[in-house]
Order: sequence, then C-alpha cells, then structure tokens
Amino acid sequence: MDLTKQQRLVVDALEDVKAHDIKVFDTTKLTGLFDRVIIVSATSNRQSRALAASVRDKVKDHGGHVISVEGEDTGEWVLVDLGDIVVHIMQPAVRAYYNLEELWGGKPVRVKLATASIARAST
Repeated sequence: MDLTKQQRLVVDALEDVKAHDIKVFDTTKLTGLFDRVIIVSATSNRQSRALAASVRDKVKDHGGHVISVEGEDTGEWVLVDLGDIVVHIMQPAVRAYYNLEELWGGKPVRVKLATASIARAST
C-alpha cells in the first residue's frame, strides 16, 4: 500500500474514534526503520485500546499488514507497528512525560484532519 494512502487510512481510523491532538512526523531522514510516526492522545485506557483496534482493523480491511500491537493490556501507551508507519497512542500525562514530538522532529507533516474541516464548516 502506498505510504500516503496508508497514512490517510490511519488518520481516518484515529478520527473515527475521536483521537485528540493527532501529529504525523516524517522520519525518513532520521531512521531507516520506518517513514512516519503518528502520535495521538486518548482520554482513557478504553479509548486507547479502541483507537488501536480501529487502526488495526481499518488497515487489515484495506489489505495492509499489522506487524504488532503493544501495550493494550494497560492502555496508557499503545504502539501499533505497521512497518512504514508507527502509531503511538498515549494518555496525556504519558505523552507529556516522554515528549516524543521532540524526539521525532519539531515540525509535523501537514495532514488535513476531518475534525478541522468540520469545525471550519460550522462557523
């Protein structure tokens, strides 16, 4: 699956379950292991698990491959490894503590979010 299509698929899956503060980082120049890191916040452990399930199911439904899902037992930090894309679903306190945004670069990839479109359309 094309990286751009897979990235859009993942962002859509996260938005379907109301993920907060979605950030996408291009890591092609930082590591050869994967091309994108997506970091999102969830309001509860249950939502973290639901977000991971949404990503996993949507990617599989579209013929993609999920390498692994880690951290679902606690739900504080769930990692979904899709090969070219790694998704970090984190509780706000965990996200603030580890500050992965700083690690993967301060400038996220511009991705059009459905929630931003809806907000603009309603004003």
